[in-house]
Amino acid sequence: MEVAIGVIILVVTLVLGIPIPFAFGATVIWLASSLGFQTDFLLSAGYSQLNSVVLLAIPLFILAGGIMEKGRIGEALIGLVEKFVGRAKGGLGVAAIVASAVFGSISGSASATLSCIGSIMEPRMTKAGYDKGYTAALMAAACPLGLLIPPSSAQILYAWSSNTSVLACFTATVIPGIILVILLSVVNTVLVRKMPIKVAEKQPPQVWIQDTGKRTVKAVPALLMPFIILGGIYGGIMTPTEAAAVSVLYAIPVGIFIYRGLTFRGLLNAIADTSTTTGVVMVMFFLVMIMSRLLVMENVPNQIADALLGVTENKYIILLMINLFMIIIGMLMDDVSGILLCTPILLPIVTGIGIHPVHFAAILGVNLGMGNITPPTAPMLYLSGRVCGAKINKMLSPIMILIIFAWIPTLVLTTFIPELSLTLPKLILPKLFM
Repeated sequence: MEVAIGVIILVVTLVLGIPIPFAFGATVIWLASSLGFQTDFLLSAGYSQLNSVVLLAIPLFILAGGIMEKGRIGEALIGLVEKFVGRAKGGLGVAAIVASAVFGSISGSASATLSCIGSIMEPRMTKAGYDKGYTAALMAAACPLGLLIPPSSAQILYAWSSNTSVLACFTATVIPGIILVILLSVVNTVLVRKMPIKVAEKQPPQVWIQDTGKRTVKAVPALLMPFIILGGIYGGIMTPTEAAAVSVLYAIPVGIFIYRGLTFRGLLNAIADTSTTTGVVMVMFFLVMIMSRLLVMENVPNQIADALLGVTENKYIILLMINLFMIIIGMLMDDVSGILLCTPILLPIVTGIGIHPVHFAAILGVNLGMGNITPPTAPMLYLSGRVCGAKINKMLSPIMILIIFAWIPTLVLTTFIPELSLTLPKLILPKLFM
């Protein structure tokens, strides 16, 4: 009963719009006082969880994303992608999707991807004839690619909280991320057929080659960033934390001297914003880990597993119910909170029915990404509305179409075809699966 009341407190506070750290704090206070736990034990347990070098990667990737946003690095990526698809109707939409995937592979953050790519693409797409509500919906649907295309801060958190290889979790989401990029692009192409969209004029081959060459040269420094980061991690040269630090050190001179968008004041603002975000996130980490410890000590995961098995023993139906639970969690809270809450509760259940923890990393990433754009809460949807200056009622129809025909098929494929998530990890880390 005490745990049930705690869940009600958490849900009600989140729905009322209370900041997530305070919502978890209220739940922790209730559970600790009603269940009779000593606060000194809980505080030390929370601190021991935070005392991890792996977590340093998160503020560093956040800082790298902020520097990229202020340094105009995203503009070079968009300019190159637009050159290849700009002449097709719906090409700008495809450029926005691909640019979100590339930018997400560098920043590892859905919100940073949306803020940067959305602010650049919205004026271009509006000028070309895209409906503003559709543009905002498309950007919202594409920004969670930062949770799937590595390196992802969300996957670092999952690996840390589940004691799984970070590299394995990174590679598990690559194929689902590519599938999502393809499906979003196809759906976008279909949806824009009846829009009065202007396409770029056809250029003579020689002019097109010269212009493409110039844009490629301009985009090379930006494109090198994910290769340096991922190559260092996959090659065993750097840990994810070291790669995050390298991404910051690389982004600063590129933003200042090559793209000339990053000023000293902009760098200070990026550091200040990162410090504020990191402080909020770490307080939330601390409280969520205490709450997770309390739930585990009260045997909540086993109780949920027994309840699910009491309904059915069919592995696929259990996975379906778990997916619905995670989508709801994603609708109520951000991806970081959702991962920290779902991992200790659901991981014992899915491993009990034969799901590998690395496979579950991909399932969790797709679920929470979709939850972040699914009404009624949908934090990324509302952020996209602010970034693009669109009204939510104009975004609802296109976002639901994008969810139904792109996100849900990706989730189904990721959940029920394990090879999509496990093929790359098995190739890169075969010993992990022996």
